[in-house]
Amino acid sequence: MGEDSQRKGFWGTTLNKLKSVLAKTKEQVSEESVEEQETASPVQNIAEEPQPQVEPLASTATAVQTKSHRPVDEDYIESLEERLIKADLGLATVEPLVQHLRKESRGKNWTSENVDIFLQKEFSSLLSETAQSGLSFKAGVPNIYLIVGVNGVGKTTSIGKLAFRFKSEGKKVLLAAGDTFRAAAESQLEIWSQRAGVDIVRLPDGADPGAVVYQALQKAKAEQYDVVLVDTAGRLHNKTNLMAELKKIRSVVEKNAEGMNVESLLVLDASTGQNGLQQAKVFSEVCGLTGVILTKLDGTAKGGVVFAIAKELKIPVKLIGLGEKMEDLRDFDSALFVQALF
Repeated sequence: MGEDSQRKGFWGTTLNKLKSVLAKTKEQVSEESVEEQETASPVQNIAEEPQPQVEPLASTATAVQTKSHRPVDEDYIESLEERLIKADLGLATVEPLVQHLRKESRGKNWTSENVDIFLQKEFSSLLSETAQSGLSFKAGVPNIYLIVGVNGVGKTTSIGKLAFRFKSEGKKVLLAAGDTFRAAAESQLEIWSQRAGVDIVRLPDGADPGAVVYQALQKAKAEQYDVVLVDTAGRLHNKTNLMAELKKIRSVVEKNAEGMNVESLLVLDASTGQNGLQQAKVFSEVCGLTGVILTKLDGTAKGGVVFAIAKELKIPVKLIGLGEKMEDLRDFDSALFVQALF
């Protein structure tokens, strides 16, 4: 594999193709794998014209394997370790994984094909360390979803898509414009409320975000809303005063949401890398995260932060953003995610 290919990242174009994979059921994916095995010729006749190579569904195999099934020696393992780190899995995740690879492959004449299988199992194991469940929802009471994250990660867009999703399911949805810090944030959220056809609680610019959340919760209880989506300022996680404000909002929710279902969801840009892990750590301390919404997987994102968050924080990725359309916010399925990587 040339240096240009390696510079594209460990996943390559994997996540561009994830949308099509997620459109299939697990059974379809399994059936296709069986069909490919049944139709593959065990021995190629050297007199025949070579058949064109079909690119794998994802390029992890391209990054790890070569056509000659490269043997697994120390140079190979060190190269793999470097590419895994560049793919944003992080040292804390990569080091034990590579140690396990050395142990498992020692004395077994492994090739890159064996490594492919090994990595699939390891990645699946990492994701199994968190509860692989979707958004929690409790019928008969308002369900509060506190949406947090720094500016630019797609937080407002994710709220709009969630509102559309819940409204499409027949639920009564209310947005709370709690991002009173950033100019025009409330106006942007109001536009999304109109697109999704849902209601919004919005106070004058510069109002106390805690007051916005309080009014939204009171309205939700009085008018029997099923869902309240709370927007918050795009807090930089190293700004103490802004994080304190977020903690205040969380306190308002806890005091006024007795008997309700409450989730705190962090929106992360998939291309953020290991800085995303640091964001998750700090936000988790402030507002007790219950899940992650991973956005912008339709671009050149590496996606390895999924595994780092699962390993170090045990916080599940619950939703992933695959595009700009309203319906492009999908449930995260760990099995299909790993399938897409290979």
